[in-house]
Amino acid sequence: MTRSSPSLSRRRVLALGAAAALTAPSIARSQSQARLLIIGGGFGGASAARFARLTYPEIAVTVIEPNPVFVTCPYGNLLLAGERTLDQITHSYDGLKARGVTFVHDRVVAIDPVAKSVRTNGGQTLGYDKLIVSPGIALRWGAIEGYDEAAADVMPHAWIPGTGQQTTLLRRQLEAMPDGGVFAMVIPPNPFRCPPGPYERLSMVASYLKQHKPRAKILALDAKDAFSKQALFQDAWAELYPNMIEWVPANKDGKVVRVDVRETVLETEFGTRHKVDVANVVPPQSAAALAISSGLANNTGWVPVNPRTFEATVARDIHVIGDANNGAPMPKSGYIANSTAKQAVTAAIASLQGRPVPADPVYFNTCYSHVGRDYGISVVGVFRPTDTGFAETPNSGGVSPRGPLAQHRLQRRMESIYADSWYASITADMFS
Repeated sequence: MTRSSPSLSRRRVLALGAAAALTAPSIARSQSQARLLIIGGGFGGASAARFARLTYPEIAVTVIEPNPVFVTCPYGNLLLAGERTLDQITHSYDGLKARGVTFVHDRVVAIDPVAKSVRTNGGQTLGYDKLIVSPGIALRWGAIEGYDEAAADVMPHAWIPGTGQQTTLLRRQLEAMPDGGVFAMVIPPNPFRCPPGPYERLSMVASYLKQHKPRAKILALDAKDAFSKQALFQDAWAELYPNMIEWVPANKDGKVVRVDVRETVLETEFGTRHKVDVANVVPPQSAAALAISSGLANNTGWVPVNPRTFEATVARDIHVIGDANNGAPMPKSGYIANSTAKQAVTAAIASLQGRPVPADPVYFNTCYSHVGRDYGISVVGVFRPTDTGFAETPNSGGVSPRGPLAQHRLQRRMESIYADSWYASITADMFS
């Protein structure tokens, strides 16, 4: 991603934010309905919109989202295995509209914190009293030499769902791959969206290949030396897909630094060239382009926020939620986006109405992963704000127990059912 004059844009936001702090009223005008404007209709934005309408019906809620429907990243991996269809992971905004949420299907191109307005690609200017920004991530095109937007049409990332084109493309490539061929996945360094996601994807691809192309191999080239739920995933791979998945960590030359799209070759930092049949390249990531161009993000590529309100540290009345903020050690997950969206709305409306913000919020995360049919594993964490950021509550979470499938068959099956129930529940909490 090209970042032109980030220091200038950041200084501009700092100056504008300071000016806004001097002129902005502390509470909404009683003569008119307060306006909550939300950028993004994904896990963070949709959750914020529904919660705001349910909890604060006196507030006008508008969502700006370019896509007419939302395709979830969670459960996209099951589409690759043939366990879900695109329709089953596609969600309408009709339920939110029925609750009184106004939708503008367009893309925001600029935020003006002084005028308290945003401008869309279509030329609209919309004002706000409080702004919630949930723009998601951007893929850092060019961070891997040779991997740009055009390359993604040959080596799909399938990491930003859009309307499902990338995931559908990857599924078609799997179907066309010869038995005995090689599927390779390039896995990015931290931080990135959904830490267990690449390893669930490897598992779901293996499930598909085991059924339809049993002589195929999977090569996982990782820019890290360890990953979420690693022991549980590797135990499952050994039992369910013996000798099919080869995981190569960074310390064993797993970091891919360039790709050759024409030859379908992946090259690592020490010069090893892997010729493969299907390449799924997930590059390094940052906050979405809007967060960077507006100066909300710092030099890490992510947006620092107040851990109790999610207000951007450089701009008053702008709350940044979801994957775009720098919430470590909280993972960039759909569950965290949903959980923290509610606190951000609560804090924003409390500020508008002159009430204190809840001082000790709790943020929850549960991340289920499917490893095979009727085989699920999970990780749980509870997080709280601190004076300097976020911290995981000691002894609050954990992962599924390890052990052979024969010993834990019921546990694994029940976790796959829990995963399905979680997905149904959270999407209802977002879109109904």
